Amino acid sequence: MSLADKLRPHLPSLRRYARAVSGSQNSGDSFVNATLEAIIADPGTIAGGENLRVQLYRAFCKIWESANLEVERDEGDTVQHHLRRIPPISRQILLLTSLEGFSTEEVAEILDVGANSINGLLEDAILEIDNELRSDVLIIEDEALISMELEQIVTGLGHKVCGTATTHKGALAAVAKSKPNLVLADIQLADGSSGIDAVKDILSQFTVPVIFITAFPERLLTGERPEPTFLITKPFQPNAIRAAISQALFFTPARQDA
Repeated sequence: MSLADKLRPHLPSLRRYARAVSGSQNSGDSFVNATLEAIIADPGTIAGGENLRVQLYRAFCKIWESANLEVERDEGDTVQHHLRRIPPISRQILLLTSLEGFSTEEVAEILDVGANSINGLLEDAILEIDNELRSDVLIIEDEALISMELEQIVTGLGHKVCGTATTHKGALAAVAKSKPNLVLADIQLADGSSGIDAVKDILSQFTVPVIFITAFPERLLTGERPEPTFLITKPFQPNAIRAAISQALFFTPARQDA
């Protein structure tokens, strides 16, 4: 099997991470492409073996760090101002552990940091996020148990659920009652409607960060068309929700309501 064939199954999850850490599909996918180009130019970047996914993420992180990117926001924008207190490496650790499911040892290898420092940096990131982020959240989910679980997680993180919906029409009705600061949306809804279409209609009214939740993430991580920036895979863990919310709010300017 060629190196390309070995890497291909890991590319959807790398795109998910790249989009989350960069804040956009275009930027994230561009960094993934740059990583692949670097590997093609120097195949020795990937040594092969059992930890191929770890090596791929490590190669990506070296490309990412070499760009030295940090998002600048208006200091008056409270959410982003507070989130910038979290060191970039702490945000990466939070995403790598909670969103991508890497172990402490694997994250240490990916980021080239001491394993003993990982837990401390992770705890610092979680504490800062839990202390500072408070948002009104709309949940669009047609499965009652999952919707209840999301509501429990969201409220447990200190947010307020301002509405829930199971259909496209219901989502628009919920938005008309209370404009959210964040949307968590399933892809397929109860009446056969699309969560993506519901979100498009919401975004035509005002800007709001959106996190999509799906059991089939690879379908939305192809890099071949406009796709979500923030994506969580079912089944999910509370820390995955926490990490995705923190990144979505970090990269989305606070809304100025009329």
